[in-house]
Amino acid sequence: MLYRRWANKDDLTLAALAHYRDSNPVELADTGSLRGDLLAALTGMGRTRAAFFAMAAAAAFSGLMAASELTPAEVRDRILGDQPTERIRAIYQQAHDRGEIDVDQIPAALLTMPFDLVRHDLLMYVEPVAHERIRSIVDDLFLPLVDHYAR
Repeated sequence: MLYRRWANKDDLTLAALAHYRDSNPVELADTGSLRGDLLAALTGMGRTRAAFFAMAAAAAFSGLMAASELTPAEVRDRILGDQPTERIRAIYQQAHDRGEIDVDQIPAALLTMPFDLVRHDLLMYVEPVAHERIRSIVDDLFLPLVDHYAR
């Protein structure tokens, strides 16, 4: 019955993960500052996506994705699509519009870094990311690097 809709277990698993993502969105807040927006987004991501990453890690480690011949990045892209990129862009565009940053002067890798680090922690620890870790990512790593590009 399942294979009428999905060609194989891999497709079923990817569909289930995408459904979970769509059913548990991470809300974006406009706190009035880039720092506040990032803390809110990363905290929401760390809380909401912990179970999602636990399921994704279980699928990957069980070998379920091996038969699909997809790389981890391709699996991520199939599950997440363009949604994270658009949401991240929205946070930085708000900060740009408020005059906090010049988004065109900041390397793309730096803009994705806070989200990449939270995703890393979710995959490695399979639990919500601690507030102190998120604060450190924003205040100790990201914002000082952004300030470097403001000069």
